[in-house]
Parts: sequence; structure tokens; C-alpha cells
Amino acid sequence: MTPVIDRVLRSFISRGRLDVVFADGTRRTYVGAPGPVAAMRILHPSVERRLIFNPGLAFGEAYMDGAVVPDGCTLYDLLDLLMTNSMGTGHAGEMVASLVRYGKRTWTQFNPASRSRRNVAHHYDLNGALYDLFLDRDRQYSCAYFPRGDETLDEAQEAKKRHIAAKLRLDRPDLEVLDIGCGWGGMALTLARDYGARVTGITLSEEQLGVARRRAAEEGLSDRVRFELVDYRAVTRRYDRIVSVGMFEHVGVGHYRQFFGIVHDILAEDGVMLLHSIGRNDGPGSTNPWIDRYIFPGGYSPSLSETFAAIEKSGLWVTDCEVLRLHYAKTIALWRERFAASRARVAAMYDERFCRMFEFYLVGAELSFRVQGHMNFQLQITRSIDAVPLTRDYMLDTERAAALSCVADNVEEPLAVGGKASARRAPRRKTAKTGG
Repeated sequence: MTPVIDRVLRSFISRGRLDVVFADGTRRTYVGAPGPVAAMRILHPSVERRLIFNPGLAFGEAYMDGAVVPDGCTLYDLLDLLMTNSMGTGHAGEMVASLVRYGKRTWTQFNPASRSRRNVAHHYDLNGALYDLFLDRDRQYSCAYFPRGDETLDEAQEAKKRHIAAKLRLDRPDLEVLDIGCGWGGMALTLARDYGARVTGITLSEEQLGVARRRAAEEGLSDRVRFELVDYRAVTRRYDRIVSVGMFEHVGVGHYRQFFGIVHDILAEDGVMLLHSIGRNDGPGSTNPWIDRYIFPGGYSPSLSETFAAIEKSGLWVTDCEVLRLHYAKTIALWRERFAASRARVAAMYDERFCRMFEFYLVGAELSFRVQGHMNFQLQITRSIDAVPLTRDYMLDTERAAALSCVADNVEEPLAVGGKASARRAPRRKTAKTGG
């Protein structure tokens, strides 16, 4: 154990208790105000040096390599303690690293079309069977919505889609909808099947594109939904509605004004957009270096202040804003549970190091919403001041009508992305009427 790492940990732990066994066998306990309790073993002396200068990257890498392990506790317990304490002043090495990351963020989030495609492929072009192991049947890889709080993952993801559809105000059939960052097609297929829309979904992932097109064909919706490998900057035609779920985090802070400028140009005069994104509660920041390197290169969770500043320059209206605080924490907790149940299958698909990487990602992501001020926001955006009714009551009315229709029609779960099709298709629901 080096004296420097000992001093760093003494100043770092201001809440809870951390027990550490260092590489040379030395044991130390670091105690702050009442809080979480955890313990860890550091198995290689080089880790101690790296933790001093860039802990945000070094700790995750050490866990992946098996050089740091929880000791008598879970990874969740250990990261809960460390991430809770990281919200304090921190130590000099991390403060310097954080300032450097913030200064470099314009470059690290510089995402022209070619770089965006590489970044997307890094995460979303993994073996599709991996996602079937921990996501819901519709493969929604974004924050679910828990109106009661005790929904299953599938129920909460269906509720999320109803919640978004209500804000899109799909008040008549055959509305032309653009889904920016359509993933594996679940949202686009839902809007076409259940709300009578005609949807164009765009993605930069070849893996997602193939799955989405296959799903449209299997559901008999190829006449109403089409999927394309297109960057949002290449879209020129106008749409009645635009939806984007979990894509804005990949735009890059330097591209926000361009993004909303394009939305302004391609949204119909009376059109409506719904933007769903992870956000941060504490103002502009930078992406954790481990997440940037191993999970979402070029990604960033924006603050509302950064997002609104770009919208204000575009000539668009924000007609509704909702902050979903703990919904994503609940979503990821269910993903972690499913991943853990299928861990052996993931290890056979990849290897042990990949499993530890993905576990670290899921635990850290959940805790970022529980203890580090991350949240989700949904913005309803229009070009015209009168594109939506005066009050938001129509959203609740539409959402409740859709939920009741789902129950009344005994709608089955959507087709499993990686499995066989359901024995019968869910009946198409009538478009819920909204206030004028």
C-alpha cells in the first residue's frame, strides 16, 4: 500500500465505511458519516497508482480484469458506496481528470455521420441474442414507465410506448411519423399497428436494421412501416410527427443546434415531436471515461439547460416537459436481474471479462439514477404555438383510453424479437380521440 492511496481514500470516504485489503496484504478501514458499507480487495499494486490519477477509468478496468474484487459484498454494494462518495469534492487526481474531460468534450462528442455509425456499431451491433436475454420481448432498450411502480418489465415498456404515443397526439390515421434512432423497431411497429400511423424508422445499426425489417414483415406491417440505414442529418422530407427515444444521448453537445435545426425543417407546420432522453440534474458535465471507452463512445447525457438553449435557437416551441426521476433505475434493476439469471449463457457467448464489463455497466448505470442525479426527460416540441391543445389533459385521456382498450381487447404481448412469432397477432386498436 502506498501512502498516497491511503491519504486519497481517507479524504474520499465522507459517507459510509470502506474496508480495503491492498495488494501487499495491508488492511485499512475508511469511515465517514453514516452511509453504505462495503469492502474490496486490490490484487495488483499497479491498480493503486492508476486509482490515484484517473479513478473514473481505472476502477472499471480493474474490475473487468479481476484486479479489484468486492470482498464479502456485492458489486452493487461497493459501487453504491463509491458513487455516493464521488458526489463530494473528490480528490485532486479525479478533479484534474474531470476538468480535462470537460475541456475535451467537444472533441470526444464530435460525431459526424461516419463517426456516429462506428460509435453505434460498438454497442448496438453486438450479438442480438445478448439483448434477448435481458430486455423485454419488444426489445425496448430505453427507460420504461411505471405508472403503479410494480409493473413487470414488459408491462412497463408497453406503458412507456403508450405514454409517448399520447404525447405525439396521433389524432387521425395515416399520419407520417419519423422515428429517429428506431432501434429494433418496437416503437415504430407499435405506432403503425395500434395507432394507424405510417412510420419511417432510421438507424445507424445494421444489426438493428435487419431485425426491424424482419419484424415488420412478420407482423404484416411492411406496407405501413419502413426502416432505413440513414443518419438524421440526411433526412429532408417533412413529417407530421417525429419521435426519438434514447438517441439524443448519441448526438453530441456540439451538434445540438444542428439537430434541432433539422427537426424544425422536417417537422410539419402543425407537427409534433416527442424527444425522450437521459439527462443530468446538475448542469453541463462530461461522460464517465470508462463508459465512453467501453460502452457508449461519443455518448453524453445532456442537461436540460443545454438542451433548451439549443431549442431556443431553432425557432421551435417546447410545449411540454416531463422529468422521469427513478423510472430508469427501476428499469435497469430488472435488466440486471435478467442478466444475472442468464450470465452463464452470456459467458458462453463472449467470455468472463465481457460479463464483468456488462455487470459493471448495468450496476453503474442504475446507481447513476439513484445517487448521481441522472434522470430521463421527455420534451414535446412543435413548430406552431397552437399545434396542441391549451392544456395537457388530452395526453392523460388518450393514454388511459389506450390502456383500457388494451385490457378490453385482451391484447397479447408483442412478438418476441429473437423467438417465434405469437400464435395470433394482437388486434389493431382504434386510434384514441383527443381533445381539440
